[in-house]
Amino acid sequence: MSADAFLPVALAFGYLLGSIPFGLILTKLAGTADLRSIGSGNIGATNVLRTGRKGLAAATLICDMLKGTLAVVVAGYYDGPNAAMLAALGAFLGHLFPLWLKFKGGKGVAVYIGVLIGLFWPAAIVFCVIWASTAFTSRYSSLSALVASFVTPIFLWWFGHPALASLFAVLSLMLFYMHREYIQRLQAGTEGRIGEKK
Repeated sequence: MSADAFLPVALAFGYLLGSIPFGLILTKLAGTADLRSIGSGNIGATNVLRTGRKGLAAATLICDMLKGTLAVVVAGYYDGPNAAMLAALGAFLGHLFPLWLKFKGGKGVAVYIGVLIGLFWPAAIVFCVIWASTAFTSRYSSLSALVASFVTPIFLWWFGHPALASLFAVLSLMLFYMHREYIQRLQAGTEGRIGEKK
């Protein structure tokens, strides 16, 4: 298969991996209520935490991150940086709009971190440090993700990775769009804090 022919495969491969709803799978296996009926209705780790199952929330976070990392690493191994970036985009889109859940998925933060790990791991560390420091001071997961994702493309551009900066600018815009209701709640002062049950 030629390099150009592999690129659509990388995108599709990333999408299929990204669309695996680990939060929903793990909570169902653990016998909790349908995750989509709890808290924000999101299938990500923050909402899993609202079930009171910290272990499940951690497992969801790790699995959602790793599906993004795996997509990038495998695609990059077979066809280089362009395929890796397309797989990253596919994984992110798959998590946001999974085929199996009628295109209603998560908000993308864990997968964002996962693909960062696969493409340029120092940026993933920067993201996590900014997320953690914002979360520690504000106790808002959504605000922490928004701040960290705003800084990430700037960091990538500043350190000489314009292609990655462009990709993550697009991912960050999508992440902001997926968090539009959270932004409204933050403005209204009604957004739930980390660890808070609804």
